[in-house]
Amino acid sequence: METRSDVGARPAALAWSTENCQVERAMDVLGGRATLLVLREVVNGIRRFDDMQAHAGISRQVLTDRLALLVEHDVLRRVPYRDAGRRERHEYRLTAKGFELYPVLAALASWGARWYADPEGAAVELAHRGCDAGVEAVLTCADGHRVHDPRDVVTRPGPGARRRS
Repeated sequence: METRSDVGARPAALAWSTENCQVERAMDVLGGRATLLVLREVVNGIRRFDDMQAHAGISRQVLTDRLALLVEHDVLRRVPYRDAGRRERHEYRLTAKGFELYPVLAALASWGARWYADPEGAAVELAHRGCDAGVEAVLTCADGHRVHDPRDVVTRPGPGARRRS
């Protein structure tokens, strides 16, 4: 509940620069719609260019650009392969940095399932390979407490924060 003193108060974040914002920098790499679709394809085991293009419906040029960006930023790596009688080609696999995006993709999938799935349900579910139970992305603090309400999370200046000039 907002208190009278909250109304009209200037957010403390306005005192801090956004010139080195990690969210903005991450979105420079991940921000395009096609980029997340490429990651969805790779996570789902679709790693070859032609398969990705056909399955995701991304134009050749956009797909080429997104794959190059993700390789440049070490989110994906190119792995050569050669089908019998064909020239060498590449497929794309997640790097360690790419695998760290899995919780982001899981959260996006859960959010999409909740708000945008067809009436009969989500097109894809995430399940734990070990026991087949559903998987969800959750917020936890460094002390291991599960945060159920996002309003219980606050932002604060980090070690790289710079005051606005």
